[in-house]
Amino acid sequence: GFALGLRLAAAGLAVVLGSRDAARAAAAAAEIEARVPGARARGAANAEAAGAAGAVVLAVPFASQARTLADLRDTLAPGQILIDATVPLATAVGGRPTQTVAVWAGSAAQQAQALVPDGVRGVSALHTVAAASLADLDHALEEDVLVCGDRAADKQAVAGLLDRIPGLRCVDAGRLEMSRVVEQLTALMISINIRHKAHAGIRIAGLG
Repeated sequence: GFALGLRLAAAGLAVVLGSRDAARAAAAAAEIEARVPGARARGAANAEAAGAAGAVVLAVPFASQARTLADLRDTLAPGQILIDATVPLATAVGGRPTQTVAVWAGSAAQQAQALVPDGVRGVSALHTVAAASLADLDHALEEDVLVCGDRAADKQAVAGLLDRIPGLRCVDAGRLEMSRVVEQLTALMISINIRHKAHAGIRIAGLG
């Protein structure tokens, strides 16, 4: 979440960072402003942060997803887009980061959609973009973001946001149900990056 906020701030967008601890969020926002001259960033408790934006990015460990969304249930409103970057890694149950756990809803993104109020539009994205790469502003990104969602307009809105980050290209990967496939790629990329001591992403060849 911090790394994405850093890149979005560097791209000229105003960002609000949320945390269960408002002071922690404020400290993260201050760090963004220190690293990016002219950045517009502020920190707040999760509910205040989520209520301040038309698009909300959920970037938490899988073990915290349901609890976080429960805390936001009275804040999220119809018309908002929830960009879910959650991955059901087995670390949630003490397992390895190169493994995943089954999700009753089909995927973490589908679970998130089931937990938010009616009218909140779920889109999944950012599963294969390494936080370390985003956090290093000197690192030139050159990778794709696979975006899943049930409404084309919502995916286009998310692409319009993430495409502001130089080097990222959003690719429509289909309906939200395809998130169950995309989320598995995170474990694969972690395995590859551990073996090669890298922060590699993915690129889809053959697209215009």
